[in-house]
Amino acid sequence: MPSTTQLDACGRRRSPATMSSFHEGRPPRNKGQRYPADPPTVEEIIAVMHAAGDENDGDAVRLRGLIIVLWRAGLRISEALALSESDLDLHRGAILVRRGKGGKRREVGMDRWAWEQLTPWLQLRAKLPVGALFCVLRGPTAGRQWAPAGVRSQLHHAAARGGVRRRFAPHQLRHAHAVEMSREGVPLLVIQRQLGHYAGDAVKAGRLGGRRARPRGSGRSIPQRAVVSRRSGSGRSGSGR
Repeated sequence: MPSTTQLDACGRRRSPATMSSFHEGRPPRNKGQRYPADPPTVEEIIAVMHAAGDENDGDAVRLRGLIIVLWRAGLRISEALALSESDLDLHRGAILVRRGKGGKRREVGMDRWAWEQLTPWLQLRAKLPVGALFCVLRGPTAGRQWAPAGVRSQLHHAAARGGVRRRFAPHQLRHAHAVEMSREGVPLLVIQRQLGHYAGDAVKAGRLGGRRARPRGSGRSIPQRAVVSRRSGSGRSGSGR
């Protein structure tokens, strides 16, 4: 039986890699590997920032600025790369996330030390074309949004040069921010708002050492506090049943 050639929308022959059977029978490259959820320590993060490169190198300044935003503001990598220069409010120490997870809009805070570390990149960014905050530095696409794959690649190489002998990914910086806030005694509800989580997320609360609420049928959880009825507006105390 002759084999049929698969064509794309433009009439060109499709690559075999786009077929569902291309990887059939091949084990995944990460099979058997485990990635612990333990966030990096402060010493490891600082070591990666130092190993990023010279202060006069634009790539190094950009990478250090992104590490600061991921670590000290607790943003997701997609949220950080979607920022524009107008989303930063230096006087109030706030960063506006226009479209977070689920399309939700929120404002997060960042400490003064973090703003000082971000300043060199902001000064360099002012000389580039208008666009995303963390953008491409050179070529015809200068000013456009930096690709997540490039971020992960540079973080991986910087961690290797800094002597960090474990996985160093953007999302782990977000975990480090949450754990540090929890150790400082910040209320769980404040941490969840900073990270853009649902108020009753039992799984995320358990990671921070908070009390888990019993999950309901929807898969989400309801915190152990007074629940307000939508119809009558009356309150009833949650019994946790």
